[in-house]
Amino acid sequence: MNDQARALREQMNQTKRQPEEVVAIKNEARAIAVMSGKGGVGKSNFSLNFSLTLQKKGYKVLLFDMDIGMANIDILLGVTQRYSILHLFERDLSLEDIVQKGPEELSYIAGGSGLKDIFHFDEQKRNHFLSQLQRLSKQYDYIIFDMGAGITSESLQLILACNEIILISTCEPTAMTDAYSALKFIHNHNQNIPFQLVVNRAISPKHAINTAMRLQSVTQQFLNRNLSHLGSMPDDKYVTLAVMEQTPFIVRFPNSHVSRAVRDIASKYLHGRDTTAIKNTNTFIHKLRRLFG
Repeated sequence: MNDQARALREQMNQTKRQPEEVVAIKNEARAIAVMSGKGGVGKSNFSLNFSLTLQKKGYKVLLFDMDIGMANIDILLGVTQRYSILHLFERDLSLEDIVQKGPEELSYIAGGSGLKDIFHFDEQKRNHFLSQLQRLSKQYDYIIFDMGAGITSESLQLILACNEIILISTCEPTAMTDAYSALKFIHNHNQNIPFQLVVNRAISPKHAINTAMRLQSVTQQFLNRNLSHLGSMPDDKYVTLAVMEQTPFIVRFPNSHVSRAVRDIASKYLHGRDTTAIKNTNTFIHKLRRLFG
């Protein structure tokens, strides 16, 4: 009986001793960078529809279009960009003011040339931006960054600060080569950041599996790390039709093969999410502050 009481007291004490850093992480959105080695592989379409799927499942999602100069999210949604990051200072707005709403009440920040200025802010503006982002991150479960194709010195800092990366590739040899190159580049800077692969525009499940296996093989052989295959999306005509109508395919054609595929990917992601990452005291904002110096 005394042993049981002692065990109960110890369990209660462990709960009381929970580090503040862990509590902070629970209250901060999980940051995901969606990236590709080359353009034209459907990265932005995936980012948008994946975000909407998580939103439909009851999670609060903020989609951040970081494709500098080639921003597509507002085009895919058929909306006109109202604000940019520069308005934080030019019009004395907050990040909450810049956030716009899309289908399913999805929150998003449209891209634009002003985004490149994030990486060149002086210390005062940088601290203001990061404080705004930290406050905003506590309002969401996920912040999904739709990165530009490839990696620039500017975008590298943001990618490295994210909790994980979803890498998009097609079955084409050039896309696979560029995807591996991007993965290798990130790995050389951070060997611990998790990668997950999504194969897009697969003409058959067999092609998707073969593509994933080839990328997994070279990643294991040359980088000695695992590459998780999150899922694949078929080459579906409804994607093109949805783009032409400037409506997300998950909304316009919810019963299409590609919409079902995205729902499967989202379910697999949520089921396999590494909850042990909560023990890491380096939050996304903390890492971003450190990387920005």
